[in-house]
Amino acid sequence: MTRILVTGGAGYIGSILVPALLDRGCDVTVVDNFMYGQDGLAAVCYHEKFSLVRGVVRSMDTMRPLLKNADVVIPLAAIVGAPRCDRDPVAATSTNLTAIADMVGELGRDQRVLIPVTNSGYGIGETGKHCTEESPIRPVSLYGRNKIEAEKILLDGHPRSISFRLATVFGMSPRMRLDLLVNDFTYRAVTDRSIVLFESHFKRNFLHVRDVAAVFLHGLDRFEDMAGQIYNVGRSDANLSKLELCERIRRHVPSFVVHESPVGRDPDQRDYIVSNEKIEKTGYRAAFSLDAGILELIKGLKMVSNNRYSNA
Repeated sequence: MTRILVTGGAGYIGSILVPALLDRGCDVTVVDNFMYGQDGLAAVCYHEKFSLVRGVVRSMDTMRPLLKNADVVIPLAAIVGAPRCDRDPVAATSTNLTAIADMVGELGRDQRVLIPVTNSGYGIGETGKHCTEESPIRPVSLYGRNKIEAEKILLDGHPRSISFRLATVFGMSPRMRLDLLVNDFTYRAVTDRSIVLFESHFKRNFLHVRDVAAVFLHGLDRFEDMAGQIYNVGRSDANLSKLELCERIRRHVPSFVVHESPVGRDPDQRDYIVSNEKIEKTGYRAAFSLDAGILELIKGLKMVSNNRYSNA
């Protein structure tokens, strides 16, 4: 029986992934500090193979015995997003980088690690050229720099690891986030009916949160073939500019008004398109389309409010 430790497992991704792991018969231990007061794992507390530890990943007193008992580690715990990291850079670096470095020093040779990183490390790409796993790394935020450095420390120090450079995630989750681009823009369409875009030509790649959970399951199934490598993970048909994203949302919310500002600067200067060919060659395909995710959000956002569901 596989024993899996998921740090930050009560978060946006974890509250989708943890039930999926339990459905597979895994023993799952989650450690989370519940900094956002979330209760996204309430529905699995009945499960006899589910264990929960309230604690911080920066504490090796907390983490050391948990790591020792795990066959697989999925370190989701992070201070996520550039604005949140810029407000508290010490906490961001200690969580997103130092905790990973400390974890590497505790891992046994046979333990497996699957880590989510971010494709925001590509920063500003070359016009019309897809970023691959071999493309130059040019992060434009502390968040991006820390995550890419953590990826290198892990792969150099523990080759039995897989790194997933995730696209910008979207979709409903028990621990919802509205500060992610698709979720944010759809929320604005549903509630405000309008938006002002700065530098609307900036492009990103996108991926549904359930497809994030699916890629971890895929990595577990094919670990020996994929270990020691980096994979971009996104939808190959979802390299879109902010304006193109708004146009997709407007298909489903026709009253959505989009204003392009000729002046002003987006504080997030990321602008790139991504190739997901490498992960697709392993047999993985993202299942949830951008349009399906927008329709899901239109339904789900009737239940949420912006002052609670954010990391920003």
